[in-house]
Amino acid sequence: MKITTSNIKPFLCILFTLCFTHSAQSQFLKKLGKKAEKAAERAVERRVEKESEEKTDQVLDSILEPKKKPKKQKDTPNSPSKGSSPNISKGNSVSPSIEIYSKFDFVPGDKLLFYDDLSSDFVGDFPAKWNSNGSGEVVTMGEKREKWMELKSGRATYYIPDTPNLPEEFTVEFDFLTAGLDKKTSSTSTFGIRLDDNNGFNTRKNTALVEIPLCQFINIGMVIESWTDGKRTMRNSLDMDIRNTLQSESHISIAVNKQRVRLWINEIKYVDIPRLLPSTDMKAVKFSPISLRDGIDRVFIRNLKVAEGGVDLRRKLISEGKISTNGILFESGSANIQPQSMGIIRQIYQVLQQESGLTLKIVGHTDADGNTATNLKLSKKRAEAIKNVLTSIYNVSPGRLITDGKGESEPVGDNTTTDGKAKNRRVEFIKQ
Repeated sequence: MKITTSNIKPFLCILFTLCFTHSAQSQFLKKLGKKAEKAAERAVERRVEKESEEKTDQVLDSILEPKKKPKKQKDTPNSPSKGSSPNISKGNSVSPSIEIYSKFDFVPGDKLLFYDDLSSDFVGDFPAKWNSNGSGEVVTMGEKREKWMELKSGRATYYIPDTPNLPEEFTVEFDFLTAGLDKKTSSTSTFGIRLDDNNGFNTRKNTALVEIPLCQFINIGMVIESWTDGKRTMRNSLDMDIRNTLQSESHISIAVNKQRVRLWINEIKYVDIPRLLPSTDMKAVKFSPISLRDGIDRVFIRNLKVAEGGVDLRRKLISEGKISTNGILFESGSANIQPQSMGIIRQIYQVLQQESGLTLKIVGHTDADGNTATNLKLSKKRAEAIKNVLTSIYNVSPGRLITDGKGESEPVGDNTTTDGKAKNRRVEFIKQ
């Protein structure tokens, strides 16, 4: 008999009556008891199945809808593994992304050669500090309406910032953003970064090239290529899958030490070729997007920074007792450290680890934008933020670090220019 809401009461009455009837009915009760046991087992099974489905749905939601519930980050060969990165003490304000970058070993150059945040350009115009044989314009993206330069593709289209001749050792950094990449994006779609012996539109004489694949429907390797005296001397495809990485804003860092070229996307190093660059003077950095669908596949860059140096700051700090760097970046008007700055902070930690008796003074400086008193307060907060990272991420004793801030009072560059402001936004580390 199927038990429903309508017949449950009669069923209970019958069951109650049977409990007090003649013993001849005991066999029937045994059978009924077995049925009840089976019914209970089925009820338990249904309950377990329901709870299992709910748990499964929660896991799927965390994967398919990460905004509702963050997905746990997987370890990668070049990112900190479980238990390998230094502990973060409870109650500190260090961002989780800072911890991810705790082993990031890129160190930006300390002598600024070129910087462009597009702040002086009007939306819709081609940036004033760039040259190109193609089309491009300044656009705004995201909720904050931040300025980006959109680059359009062509058969031989190049975007060339007005950098001076490049030294033997230098670094290049920029933010990179894509939009519209999907399963129909061509397998030949790439974003090329060239280091060239001229600042015009001629290539393939003395050139080093890294091509970042934009294709989404299949894994295409990152291509590296080198040309010397018009002859190709090296070409290879590095097998790595960066499709998901390119679907969101990323930071690209390049370090050139004579012929050696290294490239990072976010905190992971993807390229490290000891003799990729021809042994001749380099004059320009060039960007070349290829095979983009017009109006669908879109690429943008901003905050391009080229600086001389990028060498070991540890020896300089130990030998000279002081270093000054504008490679530690903060969010605008904030003391929040940008994760890509961790290469320098990591080297500071290594000096403190080696010199156990060393005490350091950290001094923050700002540009002259905004209120003088606010800038002074901000510079002190930024010095404190660096101290917080050293103590929380790398477990440096707080007693070994002194902080101070000078605000805008000690400029080293012209506060009326973008380059000058970038030079003034710096941090000093001074042995005590």
